[in-house]
Amino acid sequence: MSATDIKEVVKEKYGQAALRVKAGGSSCCGATASSGCCDPITSNLYDSLQAEQIPEEALLASLGCGNPTALAQLNPGEVVLDLGSGGGIDVLLSAKRVGPSGKAYGLDMTDEMLALANENKRKAGVENVEFLKGEIEHIPLPDDSVDVVISNCVINLSSDKDKVMREALRVLKPGGRFAVSDVVTRGEIPVEIRQSVLLWVGCVAGALEENEYRGKLTAAGFEKIEIEPTRIYRIEDAREFLSGQNIDVDAIAPLVDGKFMSAFVRAVKPLRKESCCGPTCCH
Repeated sequence: MSATDIKEVVKEKYGQAALRVKAGGSSCCGATASSGCCDPITSNLYDSLQAEQIPEEALLASLGCGNPTALAQLNPGEVVLDLGSGGGIDVLLSAKRVGPSGKAYGLDMTDEMLALANENKRKAGVENVEFLKGEIEHIPLPDDSVDVVISNCVINLSSDKDKVMREALRVLKPGGRFAVSDVVTRGEIPVEIRQSVLLWVGCVAGALEENEYRGKLTAAGFEKIEIEPTRIYRIEDAREFLSGQNIDVDAIAPLVDGKFMSAFVRAVKPLRKESCCGPTCCH
């Protein structure tokens, strides 16, 4: 399918998830159409202390694969941008970390998620938050305007990850940090997985191989790149997130055992080098 087709499927599935939450249910990861949420990826990401800080709907709408707010260094007064902010959980938690002198932006392309996020912002009573409509390949913020870019299992959904990483670099200030949770892979993945559009929505088929992830960040201009596994998915997990996909689970699951993992990906935008004004200053 084309990039446009994938984007429309993602938008539809995440819009449906937001509507389920507003109707009193929970958002289910789109990977398992028949059996419900893909718990091995999305469950148990936030501790009770964090859950107490945000509206229940923000927690129910979480479709992440990690907890970037727990792993990223966020300091008072900083500006944070969450790519693919969904119901707003990571934006609201980040806003509390950076305090009133800082700001947290959330960027999402789905109207239903944006409406839910703004409702969660109102319930949380947080002022230093702004949700923006847009695509992570085209961030509607100026150059050098953000201290930290976070994201939670969204970059893998993009069909143009190179552009996402270039945009992240563009909006970061020199020395700014890229600190995202994402699904990455190790080794060769069966073609049946890669070809399933529903598994794109479920954070699986679009995942980059970890060395490819490093390469794309390097090509975009980042440095100090680190990939830290936070969960490695085994055969039992694979059976859960592959079910309902018209895939021979018994045949495929052993082939993906240990090859998918949630990871925390860190990188830094280089500081600008001082330009030389002449022979004297160059000494």
